[in-house]
Amino acid sequence: MESNFKPIKSYNLNKDTLLKMYFIMTKIRDFENAITDVYSRGLMNGLAHLYIGEEAIASGVCSNLTSQDYAVSTHRGHGHLIAQGADLKKMMAEVLGRKTGYCKGKGGSMHIMDISKGILGANGIVGAGIPMATGAAYSAKYRGTDQVVVSFFGDGASNQGTFHESINMAAAWKLPVVYVCENNFFGISVDIRKVTGNPNIADRAFGYGIPGVAVDGNDVLEVYRVTHTAFVRARKGEGPTLIECKTYRQKGHHAGDPGTAYRLEEEKKAWMKRDPIKTFKERLIKEEIINKKEIENLEKESRKLIEEAVQFAENSSFPEPEEAYQDLFYEKEGVKER
Repeated sequence: MESNFKPIKSYNLNKDTLLKMYFIMTKIRDFENAITDVYSRGLMNGLAHLYIGEEAIASGVCSNLTSQDYAVSTHRGHGHLIAQGADLKKMMAEVLGRKTGYCKGKGGSMHIMDISKGILGANGIVGAGIPMATGAAYSAKYRGTDQVVVSFFGDGASNQGTFHESINMAAAWKLPVVYVCENNFFGISVDIRKVTGNPNIADRAFGYGIPGVAVDGNDVLEVYRVTHTAFVRARKGEGPTLIECKTYRQKGHHAGDPGTAYRLEEEKKAWMKRDPIKTFKERLIKEEIINKKEIENLEKESRKLIEEAVQFAENSSFPEPEEAYQDLFYEKEGVKER
């Protein structure tokens, strides 16, 4: 997918907003590179699904969120969480299974959540977050708030029943939810273009009578613009929007997957040239929004934060065996509930 970048100044965004977007993207990239390192050193159990190459989506979408809005993530969720302001130290501790993590080391990489940040949770089941986001949107409408919910999911999830059932319900009831499909073309090793009659996910919106928009997922400003329009529409009570962000994960399905056997090398090289962080950085400097020194300072600060997160996690203790049976019930007013 070729990009014809529009001038940054045409988006009428102030410098602080632009720098915040770039900073979010660099933190995501640095965090995922750190995950690769701790995984290779055997410091984490389970799989790590990396967001490298898709940073523009999380940054562009979440830059539209208010402190009252919600988002539901996926198994490849580190980027979404960081973009929503999750605590990097608690995230890294959770990934490493330490008791100082968000879920006290019991949830791991795919199940981090932080209600205080509007993060309704990452999810290890493909497509499971879509109905959760739809339910949260129903709650917002029922309560009469102007909250909007974002549902992130991948191309593989778009062929799940939860996708169709949820969007149909949201469209019928005009719920304030924005469905964001991160189409990186591969569900594990399966090319979406080989298993779907029409691989343009955004076209499916027509069947539900809602807007469907395809956007270059490697262009953070276009992602921001399209999402902003969808948010405004949702807050007006006009219902959901389906946004398809075409992108490319630069790594395999997970940290242990080389991702080479099932992908065309020429296609991979073409997408690597369009790395979202690299291209955005070049645009910011070329249009004199920011100079190289300012960029370097942001990148240095990002690396520092991630290094501190890794150190915090490595210095944290593992939960004790007897803690396995704790936090299984929610207690409210003396009543235990599952």
